[in-house]
Amino acid sequence: MNDVTELKQFVVVHAKAQNIPAERYERVLERITSDGDGPGSWVHEWSRDGDELELAGRLPEAIRSHAMARFPYVDGPARQRALDRCVELFERWRRTQSGIERIDVDLPGGRVGCWAAGLSATAPRPLLLVSGGIVSIKEQWAPLLALADRLGMAMVVTEMPGAGENTVRYDAESWRILPALLDALADRARVEETYAVALSFSGHLALRAAGSDPRLRGLVLAGAPVHDFFTDADWQRALPRVTVDTLVHLTGVPAGDLGTELAGWALKDEELAALDVPVACTVSLRDEIIPAGDVERLKAGLRSLRLHTYDDVHASPRYVGETRLWNVRSVLRMRGGYGVAHALLDVLLFLLGARRRILGPPR
Repeated sequence: MNDVTELKQFVVVHAKAQNIPAERYERVLERITSDGDGPGSWVHEWSRDGDELELAGRLPEAIRSHAMARFPYVDGPARQRALDRCVELFERWRRTQSGIERIDVDLPGGRVGCWAAGLSATAPRPLLLVSGGIVSIKEQWAPLLALADRLGMAMVVTEMPGAGENTVRYDAESWRILPALLDALADRARVEETYAVALSFSGHLALRAAGSDPRLRGLVLAGAPVHDFFTDADWQRALPRVTVDTLVHLTGVPAGDLGTELAGWALKDEELAALDVPVACTVSLRDEIIPAGDVERLKAGLRSLRLHTYDDVHASPRYVGETRLWNVRSVLRMRGGYGVAHALLDVLLFLLGARRRILGPPR
């Protein structure tokens, strides 16, 4: 069983990232009193919300609620049903859209599922990979596929190993999934010009992959573990229970052995120093999951780094909209040139920053 108080705390950033209105997610959270299955439970109340939205013909919103029902990971039949329902409804919705397709890549360790847009064998585009952290699924980020044509890129959204439909075990070699995806997409995208928006723990995989695969030309990160997260036993003991439980689930390593297992995952200073791709990273100054030392290692080691800093907790939930714009602008900056889209994003970010300075941080 998960700690419901923690679930309510950490799900907010995911609700905001999916544009779930505050009044709705707050209403659902108020009804939740337990974890498990049955009225008042996490899965039941979020699933109920999804079912009501589906009946009202609001399919995209229903998908988001079912994604929240399986949060933070599938730990039994109830959350498995919620995940299955989320994917089923997304499949139904995407068939009403133009150009969104399903991609499954079979690897020796399992299958990686993706949603994609803008792939073409006759007119291949540069590729943008998008992946979230250990508690998010590809359907959460799939609405970003609408940007493919505007950015002039092919886009693929996927999941961390062990998250959602990704059946690969999460371990020290999980970064190899990224080059494998590029290999699988090489006939329908210009994978030699690939950029990655790799959020939270995906950022660690992207940093490691970029050191071995020159096809990765730029990385946009947010709250990525680098070194100290994996090696600092005192920090690990203070982690939220949901983080530890999720890592145990994804890795298959018992909680008592997790620290020993993770220690070998840390990126070395020389690995960071060898990276010659631009990196942009959003930093939360009160991050309770990623230690400040990891940010310092990025600053000391990387050749090209741009930081976007907020006085907030992990994933900066009060600034989700602004962060999303900054991520897109960062990809455009890495690709070079200064078009209309880039200029518009600059103006929007300036206005948001000015509003924050005048009125204070958002709710």
